[in-house]
Amino acid sequence: MTPAELRERLVAPWRHGEHADLRGVTCEGRLDLSGCEVAGFDLSGASFPEGIDARGARFLGLSWLRDVRFGGRADFGGAVFLNDARFEGARFDGAARFSGIEFRGIGRFDGARFEAEADFSGAVGYGNCSLAQVSMQGPTSFRDSEWLGGLWCQDAALPADADLAETQVHGRLWLRGARQGNGALKPAAFGMSFGYTYL
Repeated sequence: MTPAELRERLVAPWRHGEHADLRGVTCEGRLDLSGCEVAGFDLSGASFPEGIDARGARFLGLSWLRDVRFGGRADFGGAVFLNDARFEGARFDGAARFSGIEFRGIGRFDGARFEAEADFSGAVGYGNCSLAQVSMQGPTSFRDSEWLGGLWCQDAALPADADLAETQVHGRLWLRGARQGNGALKPAAFGMSFGYTYL
């Protein structure tokens, strides 16, 4: 699909219980959703060779991006997901920007691969957020982020210099099998943790 065709499908008026079935599509150019209100969709298995610009977008319905391949920069800076955001198995070959984002449902990145920069600075998660088995290879920042529904990091792999300064976790912090560089990811790496921590 062309970016214009895909954008037209995604910015259609949102209706509760409905979503656009766009599984497996390939976007033939960089998709621009910046500032848009986006209806519910399932883009599982889709490919964005030139990336996506979703800065400041509001995702109103279900947002399924499972096993999506982002070849170019994926910019979700300042976006708001009003329902669950599903990025399981997604691959980010270019920079991935989630700075200042709000996850009002769950934010799920299980098994996602970040090959370049991963910026979650200033992110806020209101529901449970999961980074289980995530792999982050490039510069990584969670500075000033806040996870009100807890943070699940089972077997996550973060670079040694990942910036977790001033990160706040409210609720469960699950760190079993999580690594930072060649060592275990420890609770002390986080700015504050207000609930139980599982090692």
